[in-house]
Amino acid sequence: AKNAIAQIQKGAKFEDVAQKVSTDGSKDQGGDLGWFAPGQMVKPFADAVQRLGKGEMTSAPVQTDFGWHLIRVEDTRPIEPPPFEQVKDRL
Repeated sequence: AKNAIAQIQKGAKFEDVAQKVSTDGSKDQGGDLGWFAPGQMVKPFADAVQRLGKGEMTSAPVQTDFGWHLIRVEDTRPIEPPPFEQVKDRL
């Protein structure tokens, strides 16, 4: 993972490095996990994502029960809660 970070910092594309070294199911998509809320991920991963801004990458590998991860945030969008009237029967 540290070698992958070094490659990216030297100018390699994140997507290309992910396709070469990843063992994750997102490997074929260049490491792209798609849209998700941090709460959908395990805590160490979610915590790392929340510390990153748009376009930023972790400077060190992040360890979870699933292995070591390099994380780059491509974009963010606000999560809007549903209107109360839409969910009041579930509360």
